[in-house]
Amino acid sequence: MEADRAPEKTADGHYVVIKGRKWRATDPAVPEEIAARLRRHLMSARRAVRAATTGEDARAEREARARVHRAKVALGERGAAWWEQTDDERRRRWEEGLASLDADAG
Repeated sequence: MEADRAPEKTADGHYVVIKGRKWRATDPAVPEEIAARLRRHLMSARRAVRAATTGEDARAEREARARVHRAKVALGERGAAWWEQTDDERRRRWEEGLASLDADAG
């Protein structure tokens, strides 16, 4: 798969298929600017997980993994299925997730 090509999605759009494995897709209702900020938090948290595991810092690893989880929940990739939530629940999910991640970063 080329880096600039979007991954294959299931017919219902709920999942992306990467190397034959299904992963929950990002909630398409998340505004692109918000989604981009959440992805930056996600990637930063993933880098922190790697640094913590390399440094054998269990506390830092737990904290970084919690940040990864919060970013993925905010994006709709974990937690309640976004297609089963109301528009208000979806908006509240990404707004609260971003506010929490921004607070940690600041």
